[in-house]
Formats: sequence, structure tokens, C-alpha cells
Amino acid sequence: MASLVRAVRVRPFVFGLYNLGPRMMSNGLGELGSGSGKGGGAGGSIREAGGTLGKKEVAEEEMYFRRMQQQQLGELKKHHADEIRQRELDIKRHKEAIERHKQKIRDIERTTPGSQSDSD
Repeated sequence: MASLVRAVRVRPFVFGLYNLGPRMMSNGLGELGSGSGKGGGAGGSIREAGGTLGKKEVAEEEMYFRRMQQQQLGELKKHHADEIRQRELDIKRHKEAIERHKQKIRDIERTTPGSQSDSD
């Protein structure tokens, strides 16, 4: 739980991605937007009235959340791509450092009398 809180503090847009499943507003009582008490709930006067406007509002709301979900997924994908790119740069930098240290060891072995390379 602590790591979840830390992740939310560092990357707040990630928090909303945990509930990416389809939105289920109805509990089987009827069609969304068909009026109060019929599964549409009391989501405002237009939705309460039901009919075409209520259904249209439900559809627009669903489209809004679908767009938000796509935007969050895009941001998450970009974030992971940035992380991968950074880790690849870190790997390259570390390999270069390893090679420098190996070269220093070879230089020391060549200049040190009685080293393994001289005795062969």
C-alpha cells in the first residue's frame, strides 16, 4: 500500500489507470439514461427526464471517460518509453565505465614488472 501511495504522489496520472474496466453504471434495472428509477438514476434534470436527451448524455459521458482513458494510457505508454530510453542510456554509460576500468587494469598489468602478461 505504501508503494501505491508513493507512486500516486510521484505520478498522479497513473492512479486513475487502476480502474480501467468498462464503466458499469446500471445494476440491471433498465437502460442508462431512460429516466429516474429505471437504471438511469438521478444524474441531473436531463437524465431524470429520460428519453433521447438522457441517452445522449449517457453516451457523451461514456465517450468522455473513454477519451480520458485513452489519454491516460497514452501518457503511461510515453512514460514507460521514456523509462526504457533512460535505462538503455544508463546501461551504455555503465558498459563504457566498465571498459575504461578494464583498460586501466590492462595498462597496470603491462607496466607492472612480474605481471602475468610478462611471465607468459
